[in-house]
Amino acid sequence: QVQLVESGGGLVQAGGSLRLSCAASGRASSGYPMAWFRRAPGKEREFVAAESWSRADTYYADSVKGRFTISRDNAENTVYLQMNSLKPEDTAVYSCAARKSRYRNYYYTDSYDYWGQGTQVTVSS
Repeated sequence: QVQLVESGGGLVQAGGSLRLSCAASGRASSGYPMAWFRRAPGKEREFVAAESWSRADTYYADSVKGRFTISRDNAENTVYLQMNSLKPEDTAVYSCAARKSRYRNYYYTDSYDYWGQGTQVTVSS
């Protein structure tokens, strides 16, 4: 199986930046496209950003478009989420995920086969 471990969360003031990391390990860990989701208290988990199956394109939720960027370092087998211009409404637990089928839509949580434990991001006003 693939193991995913997130890091980089923390407390930041509104307007600040954070970079989250998701390190993948295990067999075939470098072969699957990745995504980021988040869950705020009392709310459903929502899509944030994802790679296409080919990992050549990226997708973003409207709420983060222009502020967040998903990228990867293949040499380190790590995916990042650069978060700029953070807002209090970005406060949530952020989780990375990997999918192993190209026939599942990137937007839905049940498309993904592996999940990390999440990292807390808190944005103060």
